[in-house]
Amino acid sequence: MRIEMWSEITCPWCGLGSHRLDRAVERFGHGEEVEVIHRSFPLSDSFPSSGTVSVRDAARQKHGLSGAPFEATTRRIEAMAAREGLSPYRVLDNQVGDTRLAHEFLAHASAEGRNRAAWDAIFRAYFGQARPVFGLGDLLDLADELGLERGKTSRALSEGRYRQRVQDEAQRAQRLGATGAPFIVIDGRYAVLGAQDTDTLLRVLREVWDETRPSVRIAEDDGAICGPDGCAVPADHPAHA
Repeated sequence: MRIEMWSEITCPWCGLGSHRLDRAVERFGHGEEVEVIHRSFPLSDSFPSSGTVSVRDAARQKHGLSGAPFEATTRRIEAMAAREGLSPYRVLDNQVGDTRLAHEFLAHASAEGRNRAAWDAIFRAYFGQARPVFGLGDLLDLADELGLERGKTSRALSEGRYRQRVQDEAQRAQRLGATGAPFIVIDGRYAVLGAQDTDTLLRVLREVWDETRPSVRIAEDDGAICGPDGCAVPADHPAHA
């Protein structure tokens, strides 16, 4: 089973949604046969390419949200994450900025075979430690932590080597029906919108598995079958008489 998850790095529901998907796969009876691939869905191109702003200022400037109701809603997300094993999970007291370079870094890490590790690391750095993940220096520090070659990473990002790949990933998600993030697609056919809870994700995995994988009925006696070691004859076959 192949699961693709599109996310924006600074989206609190994406970080929580990634955690929930991991927990669902762990509980899934066929988890060892599941491949999870993270993909980019940038939503922050309206921020300046240099510098950051606080989450409070960004919410006020972009969406007109402020005051006690906004803070209470955001704190509820943090509390929800804590109950599900993510603590600390810093949303309100954090900074936001243009994530385009960070998505290019994630594409580079994926090309180097570090897709899952890189997305886990960037969510952990941003939400768990409130570290900036927007500038080249920030991302090179993450490259060091992931065991990626610093010079190669720097060149890839400076040259914009993965810019088109990030755009292609976002456009593919939109063609599949995504209007925001997180967005999950299972086996290229079944879409899950938003940060569904772990139990819901687990139920979807089971339903998709049952629908797309044939069930096998095992009889009490061995049947005739051919395998890598040749063709077996049932014990009660006349050939054994």
